[in-house]
Amino acid sequence: MKPSVLRMLTAVASLGVGLSSAACNAYALDAQLDCQSSPHDFIAPLLDEQSIDPKPMRIEANSVNAFRPSRGSNLTAFGFHVYAVFGYEQNDPMFKQGSGQAVTPPTYGVVVTGSAGSVEASVRRAGSDADVHEVIPLILTAIFCNGH
Repeated sequence: MKPSVLRMLTAVASLGVGLSSAACNAYALDAQLDCQSSPHDFIAPLLDEQSIDPKPMRIEANSVNAFRPSRGSNLTAFGFHVYAVFGYEQNDPMFKQGSGQAVTPPTYGVVVTGSAGSVEASVRRAGSDADVHEVIPLILTAIFCNGH
């Protein structure tokens, strides 16, 4: 993972996004994290269904947009609670531009609550090619896809 994306994920974690305890059923993003989609195809349905706030909570200099899950959306990925959703695809008006050089290739994913080891095991059991990186040891882990 590029250092700038990792810094963005750490910044998202430091924003203090609240973990909602929604009473509704979880909405699993496992299938969308098979790394066969584009960032647009991953983020657009979440916006349409109001599962994430439409205004990014953070836009990194490299243009990666981080979105907060909507109150009560109860998003999950591979059995873990989604803390944030992120993505960027160049020349897609859905994503706001940052102040620096945009990240390439396109990227999308989620930050979940859980240790990197347990998240990695769940992702691999599901057959996903997503990359897994620790954001905050034993607390937050990023699951992301690049290049589609």
